Amino acid sequence: MAAAEKSMSSLGRMLAVLDLFDDTHLTRTADDISAQLEVSLPTGYRYVRLLLEAGLLQRVEDSHYALGPRIIVLDHYIKKADPVLREGIPVMRELVAATGFDCVVSGLFGHQVLDTHREMGSTPPALAYGRGRPRPLFQGAAPKVLLSTFTSPQLRKLFDARQKEAVKSGLPGEWSEFRRHFAAIRKAGHYVSIGELEPQLAAIAAPILKHDGGAWAALSLVFDTSRLAIVDIDKLVSLITEAAGRIGGRLA
Repeated sequence: MAAAEKSMSSLGRMLAVLDLFDDTHLTRTADDISAQLEVSLPTGYRYVRLLLEAGLLQRVEDSHYALGPRIIVLDHYIKKADPVLREGIPVMRELVAATGFDCVVSGLFGHQVLDTHREMGSTPPALAYGRGRPRPLFQGAAPKVLLSTFTSPQLRKLFDARQKEAVKSGLPGEWSEFRRHFAAIRKAGHYVSIGELEPQLAAIAAPILKHDGGAWAALSLVFDTSRLAIVDIDKLVSLITEAAGRIGGRLA
């Protein structure tokens, strides 16, 4: 039993190597990996070797390592297995055809918001975020509608853990006001953000709801703020909420 637990602990530390890569650390050396995980150099090099053999790391240059090609293959299968994308992409394409705007689906994984798919419109804007790049938890339309589906205990736990981050993002610092903010979004069934995440972008999002009141994902229409003067926001809200409802119905 002890040997099995030790093995699982070692596996966990080895897989933690993959979490060391982000936008500011696209490559790492074996020495750096060892230091970050607080393991010995031989152990760190062993982790790197095993991950190289599995294709989860690749050597790029000057003894630096990056995430490997196996992850690309795995991402292909993740997308094919995603029921939200299977049912949602045809509806997203209809939205794009009807509006000319980009349509994005985003999911909440733990407390990490990720865009999982984007259908581009007639003049697609440049987005700083896309599939695989974690988004800020409290900024933008998609995260707001996802958090609005939390139960009160779930929301309180998040508030207690991330209060400073929430306030920095412009949300209320008092629990009662924080709860009311998301209750209003839940009641409305959508959220319109203007320049929250990126100053030149507006987005309208609605949750793709489960039967239990939680959310499968968020569906958003994204467009340049310069279009605000000529678009019918109420019409876009109607389109996005109807589309999210259809996808949710198909998933049920």
